[in-house]
Amino acid sequence: MKNQSHVTEFILLGLTQNQSIQKVIFIMSLLFYLVTLGGNLFIVFTITSTPSLFASPMYFFLTFLSFLDACFSSAIVPKIIVDSLSKKKTISFEGCMIQVFAGHFFGCVEVIVLTAMAYDRYVAICKPLHYVNIMSKQVCLLFLGVAWVGGFLHAIIQMAFVLPLPFCGPNVINHFVCDFYPLLELACTDTHNIRFMVLANSGFICILIFSLLLVSYGVILYNLRTYSREGRRKALSTCSSHITVVFLVFVPCIFEYARPPTTFSFDKMVEIIYTVLTPFLNPFIYTFRNTEVKNAMRQFCNSKIFLFKKINALKIKFLLFNKHK
Repeated sequence: MKNQSHVTEFILLGLTQNQSIQKVIFIMSLLFYLVTLGGNLFIVFTITSTPSLFASPMYFFLTFLSFLDACFSSAIVPKIIVDSLSKKKTISFEGCMIQVFAGHFFGCVEVIVLTAMAYDRYVAICKPLHYVNIMSKQVCLLFLGVAWVGGFLHAIIQMAFVLPLPFCGPNVINHFVCDFYPLLELACTDTHNIRFMVLANSGFICILIFSLLLVSYGVILYNLRTYSREGRRKALSTCSSHITVVFLVFVPCIFEYARPPTTFSFDKMVEIIYTVLTPFLNPFIYTFRNTEVKNAMRQFCNSKIFLFKKINALKIKFLLFNKHK
């Protein structure tokens, strides 16, 4: 359907209008983004370059979760960084729609990957003898395909709600990012029914998956009774990291979308948690108590340092050879 909008750009009010605080936001958001990008890509490179880890379903999914965190953060945070230095924070209509699509696409893919990781832990703890057969390479790739397709369909459905809306008057969004509820407030038509459709599409899915994850971890904890103390400690170490990330992702998501369709003054702070803070914390959460990943990172760094030294030594030999030639 052709959009009837007369608005060519939106004005974002951002996190604050205070110029001094905006400078602090610039420094903090830039620091958070660099650490987020560096930390998540470091995990991706470390695991993909360590065959023994990449062959494991748990680390296979962790690789893609880290990649998704880097993508999700890149869809949101660079705009915050740029806007923190600008007096007038504008975004084109097309840019706004792309940001909405990217946020919901990567967000939904991440939710499905987290679900796959929970299933992996359930099989590993509750059905250890059948783990290799159940979590085969084909099953892992199937989960990944479902995640990408599911994320795309979810984002397309969301866009089908907002693209046909007419935006013919006010264009000021009281937010630091383009999202549905702030956009719906600017539409020149009644959006009451659309708000409940968005709630059903996003909020219901968040609650359903979160409930299933809680049930699965309840079953896991129940089955851990038969494990030895060392076995319980190791299993809880990997599960606790995943549960922490699940809460960081789902609680803000449920608050934002599984509620009466309206906006609140503290929405910005809640959205900061899952757009900036969660992708920033995930690399630390998954590596802090994971000896295998930390050892792989250490070996990865040592191999790169060795390679760098070897290249430098060859350069010096080449220069000396040319000098004496």
